[in-house]
Amino acid sequence: MPKMKTHRGAAKRFRVTASGKVKRARAYKSHLLAGKAPKRKRRLRQPALIDRTDRRRIARLLPYQA
Repeated sequence: MPKMKTHRGAAKRFRVTASGKVKRARAYKSHLLAGKAPKRKRRLRQPALIDRTDRRRIARLLPYQA
């Protein structure tokens, strides 16, 4: 059976941690930043984990990472 291809768009957006969880960047950090509070913008810098309901879907896109 041939090797499975990694979805390159997903590979750029998600990272798998050592414990196997999947990290993602937070949304709403790209524009219209003047109206957002500094505390909110700081929080948007921190990575987040994907929801457990999305785990299987992302694992399918990243066959050799997840």
